[in-house]
Amino acid sequence: MEILISNYPEHLVFPEEIAENVRRAAEKVGELYGAENGEVSVTLTDNAYIHSLNKEYRGIDRPTDVLSFALNESEEPGIEGGSGTDVLGDIVISVERAEEQAAEYGHSLRREVAFLTVHGMLHLLGYDHIEDEEREEMEGEQRFVMEQLGIPRE
Repeated sequence: MEILISNYPEHLVFPEEIAENVRRAAEKVGELYGAENGEVSVTLTDNAYIHSLNKEYRGIDRPTDVLSFALNESEEPGIEGGSGTDVLGDIVISVERAEEQAAEYGHSLRREVAFLTVHGMLHLLGYDHIEDEEREEMEGEQRFVMEQLGIPRE
């Protein structure tokens, strides 16, 4: 799986462990759900930037922890002679919000960032949590992946 990780705005600097944690979680989802040939772009950011995206794309005027922008939500024609890479989409994670939530929930930043990555990846693969049944299924999948990562609920 190809995982492109960047910081935005560029002046934000995060410890390398955060990017490695994101990479490991995204790779595990790819491995478990048959998306090894997938490509995902992950942007690590702050509350101000994710707030602006949340307002623009979801009409919700507050920061959030993670946003996913799937590229495979509709039937697209196949591209002959393409690279064979399945571009899944983009994930944006507010590291600032992840730090707040880790403190609020009483667990590590490592766990929170991994969870947000897994959550975002599952959205890119078509999971959702709008309806109760969907939410229960997605929560079960999240628990499964976190256990496979060796990061169960603390």
